[in-house]
Amino acid sequence: MEYADIVHRCFRCGYCKFTSDYTDFNCPTYRKFAFETYSPGGRMWLIRAWLNDEIKNSKRFQEILFSCATCANCVEHCVFTFSEDLVNIFISAREEMVNKGIIPPPVRDYLKNIKINGNPYKEPAADRGKWAEGIPLETYGGQEYLFYVGCVGSYDEKAKKIARSVGNLLLKAGVSIGILGDKENCDGNEVRALGEAGLFQFLAEQNIASFRDLGVKKIITLDPHAFNVFKNDYPGLGGKFEVYHYTQVLAPLMKAGRISLKECNAKITYHDPCYLGRHNGEYGAPREILKAVPGLELVEMERSKGNAFCCGGGGGNFFTDILGGGEDSPARIRVKEALDTGAEIIAVACPQCAKMLDDAVKAEELDDRLTVMDIAEILTTCLG
Repeated sequence: MEYADIVHRCFRCGYCKFTSDYTDFNCPTYRKFAFETYSPGGRMWLIRAWLNDEIKNSKRFQEILFSCATCANCVEHCVFTFSEDLVNIFISAREEMVNKGIIPPPVRDYLKNIKINGNPYKEPAADRGKWAEGIPLETYGGQEYLFYVGCVGSYDEKAKKIARSVGNLLLKAGVSIGILGDKENCDGNEVRALGEAGLFQFLAEQNIASFRDLGVKKIITLDPHAFNVFKNDYPGLGGKFEVYHYTQVLAPLMKAGRISLKECNAKITYHDPCYLGRHNGEYGAPREILKAVPGLELVEMERSKGNAFCCGGGGGNFFTDILGGGEDSPARIRVKEALDTGAEIIAVACPQCAKMLDDAVKAEELDDRLTVMDIAEILTTCLG
């Protein structure tokens, strides 16, 4: 296994489980299950024991490894030199399991659906571009940016609305964008996170070849997960593009007055997506956008930015649900934290976070007190 030579360096000091001020447990799986084995340090020790043949693969061991939301809280707060490799170590261990064909059924089914259908929803590829119906978005052909929507934005009902909002806003601001429609393919971020390195490489190389053939130089993504994989993993396979999350494009456009807004009086709190924040260090653009809306009051949750608590959807859990629901699920903890701010709206910048938190609001029966809205939906509501 890659990284096998550094797994032994962890001696479970526990910093990885906390926020930077040590006031709360910030690892979503540890916070839910409260067993040391579900903490990053516990996983490190179990992986070491597994590699040394001291323990065998089992249903519980698989659950512990695949419940990790790859939120990178451990990377943020580990005090040792190998901190940057922690999430990669967990992914590498998953790769070993995938290679041996011993993985949880939900993971197997997700990977099978991607391989057969090109998406986890088992929907026809021909329907992939239907989210854009009714919007004057043209097929990519030399525009300045490719607007890449991804699997969730293409098929999930809530996410499709978000994709339309982003597309409309970019057009209204005069941004030159084109889409791939039914020619778009899965970006592979979750495939990589779940340990299917071969399938990920196939998807990435397919996308890179397609983007090159079309002459794509710049990409705007709807989803931070696609932003992450295009920015950090594709270059190693020869896919070097300028990649932006949509908030990084909209923030300067708003500053330049390219989007006219009316006053919208509301109290809002913002949830940092792990793959935009901790994985890629983008905390400013979403907040700049919200602060630029007349009448909006932005209040921070107790945990934000590098200390933000994960919604629980990362690492493939959005699709596999191995981390699971219940009162102690990360998403339900997060919406209660949002409620404590007195905000009426939880602003998000990720379609996966939007769905996770929206479901949690319903589970907590807070529909009359909290609404989950993507930043693009908020701007659409406030257009002048």
